[in-house]
Amino acid sequence: MAEKLKMLKFPDPRLRTVAKKVEKFDKSLEKLTKDMLHTMYEDNGIGLAATQVNRHIRVIVMDLSEERNEPRIFINPEYKILNKESLASFEEGCLSVPGFSEEIIRPDKIELKWQDLSGELHQDTPDGLLTICIQHEIDHCDGRLFIDYLSKLKKSMIIKKLSKQNSKSNRIVV
Repeated sequence: MAEKLKMLKFPDPRLRTVAKKVEKFDKSLEKLTKDMLHTMYEDNGIGLAATQVNRHIRVIVMDLSEERNEPRIFINPEYKILNKESLASFEEGCLSVPGFSEEIIRPDKIELKWQDLSGELHQDTPDGLLTICIQHEIDHCDGRLFIDYLSKLKKSMIIKKLSKQNSKSNRIVV
């Protein structure tokens, strides 16, 4: 049975850890991806990187379907931008930066390579929301967050609001 994993929240410095490549394709990897999918569904996300649940390996889970019944797993994903001039703007949010979303501009033409749970290599040229989500989650594997693409002013406003929220949640009410 899948268990819900604890989500790291910004500004936790562990979110800046660069994830290591997966070398071992075994039952523990399969269990991690099931737990990650369960956590993602429970938190109403569409994507989750292992770094967000304090597992610093290059593993991403995703489900972009309306019915939430098309889980996808990407092990050791990497992408190459195919056309630097072809950009898309999407409003991005993040389970590790709850309550905030901002328009982020990213390349929308990429070539994606990844492995599945058995270690088999795959390659694709995704489009639309999948392309954006892949880049967002790979950023997590590289220790980056979507707020890193924002202006200093917007980023500092988010940091200030989150700091205020965190200090309120740490108060003890007697």
